[in-house]
Amino acid sequence: MLHPLITSVLELTPARKIGIPERLIRIALPFVIGLLYYIPLLPIIGYDPWLILGGLMVAYIIPPAGKESVIPIGIALGFPWWLMACTIALMDVLTGLFMALNFDVALKIPGLGRWMRKFIANGEEFFGKRPWLERFYLTGVILFVMVPLQGSGGVGATLVGRMMGMSPWRVLLAITIGAFSGCTLIALGSQAMWELILENPLVGITVLAIVIAGLGILYLFYRIRLEKRH
Repeated sequence: MLHPLITSVLELTPARKIGIPERLIRIALPFVIGLLYYIPLLPIIGYDPWLILGGLMVAYIIPPAGKESVIPIGIALGFPWWLMACTIALMDVLTGLFMALNFDVALKIPGLGRWMRKFIANGEEFFGKRPWLERFYLTGVILFVMVPLQGSGGVGATLVGRMMGMSPWRVLLAITIGAFSGCTLIALGSQAMWELILENPLVGITVLAIVIAGLGILYLFYRIRLEKRH
């Protein structure tokens, strides 16, 4: 059962009025942290890779790109697996931090706000398709962030956690654990696959095709099971 907070979007807004100075700090903080991470990488990785990494970071926050595509692309372009894992995980964490500090503001952002309201309005249907989220509570949100699905980043995880009645900071903790765990697994798998392709292209491409086909079959069975359940 969903938490009563979702009965009205207005109930998700802060209980007290936030002044302009505090609001500006809340909005700016995630961006400042992101810049403090990104700017020092310039002398470490070089100018051209630095620009490419920045492009990958921007691409990640624009649908339909996800960690399952951006991380392998970054590794194929020559970035270390750990750098791609940390960078994309940080993007999820910073998105979650922005949502934790500015949930009411996010609801007013054109496009994003409309998507969030629709997400909340369809909450019962969403959880009906993913009963394991409510069953495992905090762990459910962690798994939701780990699984590379559309909407499973910081924004989607925040909405899921808030609809389950979790505090913003517990949601942020779940996002942090899930993001770094999921991105690390994807990065390690991508690195191993890329090394195999470089060592033996035919074998590597064959294994990659088998993995993609296997994942596609699993997803197909998942969709069939959902349709039968409904």
